[in-house]
Amino acid sequence: MRRKCRIWWPKQLSSTQQLSYNLLFGWFVSCSSDSLDIVVAFASNHESSSNRQSPLQEILHSINGNMHESLQDKSKFSLLGHHRACLSSGHVFCNGVEEDDLRKSSAYRADGTSRCCGQWSCGCIKLDSLLDECKQMSMESNYWIELAYDSLHVHARDIRWIPKLHRIHWNGETVARCDVHVIVYETPTYGAHHFSLRFWNSSDHGKTSLKKPQWVDELHQKQPLNDLDTVILAINSAAAAKKFFEKHDGERSSANIPIIWMFCALMWHLLAMSVASLSTFFYIFLQFSHSFLNFGPRSWVCAASAKAFSNTWINIRIRCCQILYWPIFLQDNDLRSQSSVECAEKVALHKHSMWSSLVVDILLGNLIGLALLFHAESVCLWVSKFASDFTNELLRSGCVWLMGVPAGFKLNIELAGVLGMISLNMIQIWSTLWMFVGSLFIYFIKGLAISAIIFGMTIPAALVIDMITIATLHVSTLHWLISILYSQQLHALAALWRLFRGRKWNPLRQRLDSFDYTVKQHVVGSLLFTPLLLLLPTTSVFYIFFTIMNTAISLSCMCIEVIISVIHATPYIKIVLRLIKPRRCPSGIWFEVIACQSNSSDSPWSTSIDKTNLPFEEVPQKEDRNSIISSVLISILHSNYLSIGHMVLPHYRKAYSEVSGSYFATSVLGLLSGNKIASTLGATLPSTMPWLFIPHKEYWCLCRNVILACNVDCNNH
Repeated sequence: MRRKCRIWWPKQLSSTQQLSYNLLFGWFVSCSSDSLDIVVAFASNHESSSNRQSPLQEILHSINGNMHESLQDKSKFSLLGHHRACLSSGHVFCNGVEEDDLRKSSAYRADGTSRCCGQWSCGCIKLDSLLDECKQMSMESNYWIELAYDSLHVHARDIRWIPKLHRIHWNGETVARCDVHVIVYETPTYGAHHFSLRFWNSSDHGKTSLKKPQWVDELHQKQPLNDLDTVILAINSAAAAKKFFEKHDGERSSANIPIIWMFCALMWHLLAMSVASLSTFFYIFLQFSHSFLNFGPRSWVCAASAKAFSNTWINIRIRCCQILYWPIFLQDNDLRSQSSVECAEKVALHKHSMWSSLVVDILLGNLIGLALLFHAESVCLWVSKFASDFTNELLRSGCVWLMGVPAGFKLNIELAGVLGMISLNMIQIWSTLWMFVGSLFIYFIKGLAISAIIFGMTIPAALVIDMITIATLHVSTLHWLISILYSQQLHALAALWRLFRGRKWNPLRQRLDSFDYTVKQHVVGSLLFTPLLLLLPTTSVFYIFFTIMNTAISLSCMCIEVIISVIHATPYIKIVLRLIKPRRCPSGIWFEVIACQSNSSDSPWSTSIDKTNLPFEEVPQKEDRNSIISSVLISILHSNYLSIGHMVLPHYRKAYSEVSGSYFATSVLGLLSGNKIASTLGATLPSTMPWLFIPHKEYWCLCRNVILACNVDCNNH
């Protein structure tokens, strides 16, 4: 089987002017004996690299130690080989001497290998100073490549030169026949772009109860032809490897720092100090409030308020954790993951997700709070009028209507009068109590606006849910009492109906069994069944009325709950990055073929395609005994990009993972049978963390340092 080799080539090497001689650094990735991926990270000029202070072996070992752990397990960063200039006539020169002349001289053995490099050829007489080191590293990696610049008349996307495989040593032997696929990629950089094989829904693994066929397991056990995960990880780590190499190589910029940079650094220090001071002020306030509420006699007040205002308490806890822990999340805890651009982007998104959610929440709170504060009186009048209309026009009028002949239905007058009077009395008592609170409602509106301005939108929204629940407590209580009466009446009728059929419910086996009832039991059952059945329409009418009222209130609270969960779950930083720089949100790769070289013709032919995966391309060609390459395919690596919908949907699915079709089916069944149903959706909110206790000065320094570190990280990347 003919061997296949893919060369992943940086675009900037083909866009710049060709140099006489360069050393190539990168990774060899091999999954099988006949397939090899060569990821070229960067090229270093031989003359500059020969003047380095540290040995090359130590430099490569240090760079490899800073790479991602997954990449270290699969492949090691090493010296790949070298590439040199190639004239248009196809003759390769080494140090000014044509290669055909070198082959005739004593510098080459009969088998074509050069004496200057021992077992393997390094292709250039200038490699004498690196002879021992190159030989040792090439023997350890078992691979060595020799490339030459070749002009294929491909000028697409600023590509001037394409590397041509001159010689490849594969596991200690020179490969004579090899299919080559040259893939030109743009080196990923932090904040610009990167490559990713993971699609937006790749983390969602579907559950199946069917047993997989045997051929599926055998297919997974086969050795893959290529390891694209390792290749993409190596490509994403190319910029970091080059940066580490330049540090060891002593390349430094001697330019003076511009005054504008000094001014920006000063402004960044002032910003860091301002934000740290503001955060420390909130930190002191939260610590004082936490100590005050948990102090001895006041602890029961905290527990009671947590039960009465459960939604508000949960959102306050979330907001306190966001304020306390945002500098902790901005710290760089995993420095090794920064070597890969993809991992660095994920870490950055995770770090900035908390404060971005906090900022958006506070901005929305300021918009709503300022509008509410300026129109507090009109809002108070509107809410009071709505509460009066709801109490008088709906509740009182509805109960009086049900005590008569609602919609022409003949109800039991005595039962309807009892249920109606109980409902009217409870409504009147609750309305009288709220008359004393009405005078303080304007202050509640202003306090709600101020809390929205300071703490964001989610906390006052949760407080509105709790206040609606408390203000409509009489409606929920009446619905609860009527639902108990209605459900018990249904259960009694169902049990009596089973008595007439001679059946009995077996709770142990969860089934109906035959049972012989006595005559007295049948008589008593008949006497009970008739009045219960005749009273069922009256109970059902009152139950339907209060169910409609309570469901409307619950739906309004659920709408506010949905708004709160959407504010928490929306990935704002991802959306902003997608709108500004779509290339920072990749999802899969594809190859665009730009040329395919045939050895039988002097001029290459090229073609273009859209979005196709081409790991290798077999192109039939005419045999050429003077060539060691069977076919050459040249393509450009591209990325697909996530849409905003595909980016946001997984976060919403996670937030509403508990809400499913069974939830709505259970709710409908509970409404029909009179059972208790959930009054909330149960959306997943951000998890809370233990309370943070550190000194105030240490917290201020922590906030300042993480902001300064963000500026340093941006400059480094």
